[in-house]
Amino acid sequence: MVGMTRQGNTGHGRNAVEVRGLVKHFGDTKAVDGIDLDVREGTVMGVLGPNGAGKTTLVRMLSTLLVPDGGTATVAGYDVVRQPRQLRRTIGLTGQYASVDEKLAGWENLYMIGRLLDLSRADARRRADEMLERFSLTDAARKPVAKYSGGMRRRLDLAASMIGRPRVLYLDEPTTGLDPRTRNEVWDEVKRIVDEGNTVLLTTQYMEEAGQLASELTVVDQGRVIAEGRVPELKAKVGGRTLEIRPVDRAELPRMAEALAQAGLDGLSGATPDEERGVVSVPIISDEQLTAVVGLLGERGFAIADIATHLPSLDEVFLAITGQRATHQDEQTELEEVAA
Repeated sequence: MVGMTRQGNTGHGRNAVEVRGLVKHFGDTKAVDGIDLDVREGTVMGVLGPNGAGKTTLVRMLSTLLVPDGGTATVAGYDVVRQPRQLRRTIGLTGQYASVDEKLAGWENLYMIGRLLDLSRADARRRADEMLERFSLTDAARKPVAKYSGGMRRRLDLAASMIGRPRVLYLDEPTTGLDPRTRNEVWDEVKRIVDEGNTVLLTTQYMEEAGQLASELTVVDQGRVIAEGRVPELKAKVGGRTLEIRPVDRAELPRMAEALAQAGLDGLSGATPDEERGVVSVPIISDEQLTAVVGLLGERGFAIADIATHLPSLDEVFLAITGQRATHQDEQTELEEVAA
């Protein structure tokens, strides 16, 4: 955990984070290989990628814990190499593992961090109380962290990273190992701080998490950016939409699919009946195709109970772009390289 105060530059334009050609080697391994990245102020940027893609290494460079081997990066207007001390006072970091002091009580951890960030005694006490309440840890405030459950430690670590009200917050796999209720609490807190005008860089392999929080996504693999854009844009790149048509009479499914297949509609790639779900699935790439399909079925006299369109899931996007299924494992290899 790294937590910082809100002192420093403000009003540096639209981007809170700007990265150009960032490179990091570990021996012969190029963990980050020329990454470009822009994160707009007041948004959540989701960074997705398979294990060992370079996500953790990127975050460590942007938080001044690692020195890049090439390229440039500025965060909140500060250069990560030339102005590390100023930068640290504007950011917060929560890594994949809790890093609070187990011998101290939860409240003592937060108070100590507040004092290290130059908060007055009164402000540090008030902020510690506030964050414990936000993360449902008030009842355990005076207990040693060694007696906390894994989920409680994770929530405390997140609270610690927010003590200084950071302008830019890095969340590296923030909900790994958390139960659904605690995960939702973390999501609510992330949304709250973004609503307050702050910026979040989120690395995750949880597709649901990216969809819930991120306004834009960057997909990395083997240290390089391989795709980027808003969630709907990335979904649209992976095969467009699927039109699902539910006839009133399930017995009409085969005849409906055959009618669409034989119609010769421009650009239509096929129609598949799903007997179990009672729908015909039709891949479409335009609104014009949707209108043509519905019009044809009306002309042929089919009675339709329901029509719905679906974009690909983020899991499907991840698989299509990286060639790998999304996993929820820790980037152990990458972390070992960083530690070395």
